[in-house]
Amino acid sequence: MSKAELVSADRISEGDSMIRVENLTKKFGDFVALDDISFDVRKGEVFGLLGPNGAGKSTTLRILSTLARPTGGTATIGGHDVVKDDTEVRKLIGIVSEKMIMYDRLTARENLWFFGSLFDIPGDVLKPRIDELLELVQLTKWKNAQVGTFSTGMRQRMNVVRALLNMPRVLFLDEPTLGLDPQSSVEIREFVKKLNRENGTTIIVTTHTMVDADMLCDRIAIIDHGKVVALDTSSNLKRLISGGDGTILKLEISNLTTDLLENLRTLDCVKSATQESSTQVRLLARGDDAFDNVIDAVRRKGGKITSIENVQPTLEDVFLHLTGHEVRDSADRKIPLETRHGFGGGQGRIR
Repeated sequence: MSKAELVSADRISEGDSMIRVENLTKKFGDFVALDDISFDVRKGEVFGLLGPNGAGKSTTLRILSTLARPTGGTATIGGHDVVKDDTEVRKLIGIVSEKMIMYDRLTARENLWFFGSLFDIPGDVLKPRIDELLELVQLTKWKNAQVGTFSTGMRQRMNVVRALLNMPRVLFLDEPTLGLDPQSSVEIREFVKKLNRENGTTIIVTTHTMVDADMLCDRIAIIDHGKVVALDTSSNLKRLISGGDGTILKLEISNLTTDLLENLRTLDCVKSATQESSTQVRLLARGDDAFDNVIDAVRRKGGKITSIENVQPTLEDVFLHLTGHEVRDSADRKIPLETRHGFGGGQGRIR
């Protein structure tokens, strides 16, 4: 399957679509943050926007959540235009921003009561809903504890629950596991999957973490420099490499040197070579003769190969294959502040 086929896959029918983005563009002066992107999100789908800082992921979320206006194109949620029908859109959505929005001196229950009151939820409805949501994230026994005493993982679960108070049909998660320890990351992923499975909530996840995209998302849009470069399931994206003439080789070279590594990178068949340890190198290579060419190149430089393994591609490999650089290679780029603030108090960054 070609790149073009991955990007221009059949459109979802209007009846199955919860979110529809058409030729969306966002400019900040001469800087193009979003460059004519289009995609659909099905009802009840977990959809991923995968890319590095500066790719345009959070800019997309700001527009979809009515916090920013597009320069061109359109976007609808539940059939409502995010610009013309922004009030109706806000009734349908919940937002979990990268910045945790909680008041440390208030208890868990007091925090949720405060935010629920902002939605004008009647007290007789809000009280049982808070209890139900705290139970959902297993925080019931800490409901009267100050949030400032919570671990980072507990605070992030509270951050998610806050966004569910209005019972949204669509939930936006901006880098949901950023800065969390492995155990807390697993807990957040399990909760997101449970929420989607049991409530049928449509979820958009922005992330530069491959594990989040791989484990959470039904489909993934890979976005880079404001463009959607591919959109498909994780398994289909990986077939871009495994289904063609590409191969991932992992070599153990006991006398690996910088000179040897640089020599491998100059080979025509090698698209990338990443040193993973003092003796290990991971290669993305192409061509029927790639295996033999790599082995010959190592031996010509006196390299001693102790093991070689053909491994399955990852989403990181796919991203590299499509964009020519790793996710972590892109710098965090600053853009001018907008007149309408976005997530995190209006910081002028795209992510």
